[in-house]
Amino acid sequence: MSVILTVLVVFAIVIAVKGAIIVKQAEVVIVERLGKFDRVLDSGFNFIIPFIEAPRGIYWKTVQKGLDGKTYSYIKEIDRIDLRETVYDFPRQNVITKDNVSISINALLYFQIVDPKSAVYEIQNLPEAIEKLTQTTLRNLVGQIDLDETLVSRDKINKELRTILDEATDKWGVKVSRVELQDIIPPVDIQTAMEKQMKAERDRRAAILEAEGQKKSAILKAEGEKESAINIAEGEKQAAILKAEGIAQARVVEADGEQQAIEKIINALADKGQPDKYLIAMKYLETLKTITSGENNKVVYMPYEATGILSSVDGIKQMFDKG
Repeated sequence: MSVILTVLVVFAIVIAVKGAIIVKQAEVVIVERLGKFDRVLDSGFNFIIPFIEAPRGIYWKTVQKGLDGKTYSYIKEIDRIDLRETVYDFPRQNVITKDNVSISINALLYFQIVDPKSAVYEIQNLPEAIEKLTQTTLRNLVGQIDLDETLVSRDKINKELRTILDEATDKWGVKVSRVELQDIIPPVDIQTAMEKQMKAERDRRAAILEAEGQKKSAILKAEGEKESAINIAEGEKQAAILKAEGIAQARVVEADGEQQAIEKIINALADKGQPDKYLIAMKYLETLKTITSGENNKVVYMPYEATGILSSVDGIKQMFDKG
């Protein structure tokens, strides 16, 4: 009896050890009963019937970096499925653009398993299947556009690639949330040509900016000279106007003074006769003084009409003597 009891105890311990399964948070286990899907074990403590039920083994491709810095991929068998979002770094691959340029592209894929049963039973080796699908889809997308558009349309390619992959992997119970193209590397000769093109474009823009600067500088200088000339002309105009106004006012004042003087002379000589002759004689003498006052006038002459003027002066003298 003791032997049988011992065997029963050992068997019970083995059953307990084999049947007890602890599932971590954000993980699930696919359980098969006699080779057929039975249920999905969620996180926490679970128990299965040993030898009748067993976790389903899954072949899973894993990518890992070695000590030499290179990326290596290998396939291992697992019995638990991680429900967290997974980042898959695809190895670099060569694709050909529409204009027959071979470029090297490295991509990142973010996906999450939302239906563990479909991820196990609808596809074999889910990560490898997603990788191959991504590579072929990326080749098709890049093959429809040329090199220049590929380099500047990274966001567009990411969105189109994510949409296609999300629709294709839906039956596998996978949700593709994001796709990122890390590097797009053209051939060396293409890179050299692009660098030369970029340098030529920068030189062209620099030349255009310099020419525009010189043009604006010339325009500003011309406008400045124009405004300066206008201001100078305006100043000379105002000065000439003020000068003319001053001369006119001076002549008016002089004429008024002369008028008053003549009036006084006429009034003074009114009773003594012929003030007009007096005025004519005085004007003639003033004019004669002006003619002979120059430094270069070396010859003193007597005008022809001097005798008449002298007679007028003599008449003036007589007129004052009568008074």
